Amino acid sequence: MERSEKRLNERLRVCVATCNRADYSKLAPIMFGIKSHAEIFDLEVVVLGSHLIDDYGNTFRMIKQDEFDIHAKLHTIVRGEDEAAMVESVGLALVKLPDVLQRLAPDILLVHGDRFDALALATAAALMNIRILHLEGGEVSGTIDDSIRHAISKLAHYHAVCTRSAERHLISMCEDHSHIILAGCPSYDKLLSAHQRDDYTDIIKSWLGDDVKEQSYIVALQHPVTTDIQNSIKIYELMLDALISFNKRTLILFPNIDAGSKEMVRVMRRKGIEQHPNFRAVKHVPFDQFIQLVSHAGCMIGNSSCGVREAGAFGTPVINLGTRQTGRETGENVLHVRDADTHNKIYHALELQFGKRYPCSKIYGDGNAVQRILKFMQSIDLSEPLQKKFCFPPVKECISQDIDHILETQSALAVDLGGTNLRVAIVCMKGKVVKKYMQLNPKTFEERIELMLTMCKQAMADAVHLNCRILGVGVSTGGRVNPQDGIVLHSTKLINEWSSVDIRTPISSALHLPVWVDNDGNCATLAERKFGHGKGVENFVTIITGTGIGGGIIQHNELIHGSTFCAAELGHIVVSLEGPECMCGSHGCIEAYSSGLALQREAKRLHDEDLLLVEGMSVNNKEQVNATHLLNAARLGNSKAESILHTAGTALGLGIVNILHMINPSLVILSGVLAEHYENPVRQVISQRALLSAQGTKVMVSELEDPALLGAASMVLDYTTRRTY
Repeated sequence: MERSEKRLNERLRVCVATCNRADYSKLAPIMFGIKSHAEIFDLEVVVLGSHLIDDYGNTFRMIKQDEFDIHAKLHTIVRGEDEAAMVESVGLALVKLPDVLQRLAPDILLVHGDRFDALALATAAALMNIRILHLEGGEVSGTIDDSIRHAISKLAHYHAVCTRSAERHLISMCEDHSHIILAGCPSYDKLLSAHQRDDYTDIIKSWLGDDVKEQSYIVALQHPVTTDIQNSIKIYELMLDALISFNKRTLILFPNIDAGSKEMVRVMRRKGIEQHPNFRAVKHVPFDQFIQLVSHAGCMIGNSSCGVREAGAFGTPVINLGTRQTGRETGENVLHVRDADTHNKIYHALELQFGKRYPCSKIYGDGNAVQRILKFMQSIDLSEPLQKKFCFPPVKECISQDIDHILETQSALAVDLGGTNLRVAIVCMKGKVVKKYMQLNPKTFEERIELMLTMCKQAMADAVHLNCRILGVGVSTGGRVNPQDGIVLHSTKLINEWSSVDIRTPISSALHLPVWVDNDGNCATLAERKFGHGKGVENFVTIITGTGIGGGIIQHNELIHGSTFCAAELGHIVVSLEGPECMCGSHGCIEAYSSGLALQREAKRLHDEDLLLVEGMSVNNKEQVNATHLLNAARLGNSKAESILHTAGTALGLGIVNILHMINPSLVILSGVLAEHYENPVRQVISQRALLSAQGTKVMVSELEDPALLGAASMVLDYTTRRTY
């Protein structure tokens, strides 16, 4: 008790360790706050990292200019700017820090962010039983920074966070809720009070030239991504190309000291940025002036956290490049360009963002962070054990806009494997066929696969120019299909050599995309559910009337496949024991009466008996008689043709009545080239033969032009909304 009372009468020794210009901008407001309460706090300042390197501006001078006493300077950076140098720098810091921390003996060590230098600080302090207050923990930004930030959070005893989401993340990482303060970002205290300075035009002119006005220039700040150095250098080069082409005055800051920064500087110099009349390349800008430059810029571009955090306070439009800030909470002022192969995407983003103004965002603070943090530090019980407590709540993710969603249309590659033609199409989310390709279907398996892949690759190449992002491939084919494995189990006679064939593997392997495969009748049904009359209908049946008869069943909003994938073989419902032979080998199936092949067979029979042609009709000797001739003959009053069509319509109607009595759908959709000819006969049979409770079932003719292609596409597009088949 005597020791606790003595402790209450002493000032709280707070050591603030700063490693670089970026973390000092967050720590300085707290340092000023601590200094202004000298009766409560004793401020100790440790400077290390890139602060002490000339190539990065010797930014420790800012600390002196702000009239802070520096209690220790530690040269901890091993030059080389590669991964090994970063590791060696951490090791060097760990060697030097114990003496300093032992000498200063702080009650609390203040550590900011996610830098490798900060990890060394937190490790040393934790092992020396010094309480750690971590600023800006719980945030998500992608790259190695996340791992370092979360590692520091696990070493830290107390946390001052900027957003509610960050607080939830820390809680989900088992941190004690009572040791977390939702304070906001300390730099916002200065931002919100200082960004309306009267002399901002003088600051703009001093850095960019007398002829530059507000919102007419760009601020660029891009750092290497240590987990993907080569790609970050590529994006940096593309950014420079885009900025050169965009032809606006640009203030560009040198990258930080992370691995890859040397290569980025080489790229800058190779392109002559330091001599280019549109660019002003600088190593450092004092934070209070940097605020003004960002606040009044026409756009900020790069991957600095300043772009996704501080710039939102001014409504400055921002283009965030690459993955370095992936997951960070952002305001609507931020437009993401996650990846780019040419500078065109970045250039287009500049066109979209430059000169805009957005509502000011206070996601990261309201201007009172320092006050909250000082009060929080005063509340820390130094007699409390350092052992941490744990809990396990959930965490909510955040989403913001993406340049790809603006520039590209999410689309599917649809393949229709027909008996005669092989068709491929690019289909967008709204069901529009953006582009279609068609070739005669080869006879052999090898030729068919080769042609399919060739057409798909061509479509994918075209999709890039059409601004379509291909999400996957859907294949519609005749026969019985195992959609789970992407295998055609038994093909129709129209598609020879196409049984027990794995379609999914060769397509997925060649195109590196997910692939779905299903029966053409099921695909047409899926098309109706997503784009046609079946949209929003819980139970319906689709009947495909074409060369064969097929269909699909939707029951409780799900497509029915059956235990052996034989469900919805509607063409093979038997309606007569003595009927004509079907292609399946049975007799009296609907398909034997009502399919295009059945009508063609009857048309040939009539023609052979000279009973087909009537006045106004003719058949060329070289022309093959088909179902169309039968339909024309019936339309012109041929009683024999009318009788055949009546029988075909009745057979189809009887089959549909059986379906109504088995599964009782609320809607029957007739699809295919013969649908409109069967609509009235089917309705008539239902009214005559169906049970009273089923007679009111609605019958409609499909309005979709390419149901097989649209259905194949819907398997892919529905997956993107998390539907699975």
